[in-house]
Amino acid sequence: MLRWAAVFLIIALVAGAFGLTGVAGAAAGIAKALFIGFLVLFCITLVIGLAAGRTVTRSIERSARDEKHLLHR
Repeated sequence: MLRWAAVFLIIALVAGAFGLTGVAGAAAGIAKALFIGFLVLFCITLVIGLAAGRTVTRSIERSARDEKHLLHR
């Protein structure tokens, strides 16, 4: 998705350089929408990843702690 945003940004810059303001505006709008979509999806996956990482870390710590108790008995 980020790659497509970059492609449309380049199209907008080239069209703007040639004076095609309608094409440049449309391409810039598409690039902006794709970039915002990318940021939203990134934030969602970041929050989910952090939440999942905590549960995995806690279960690993818990199992390591249980193994230590079994070894000391």
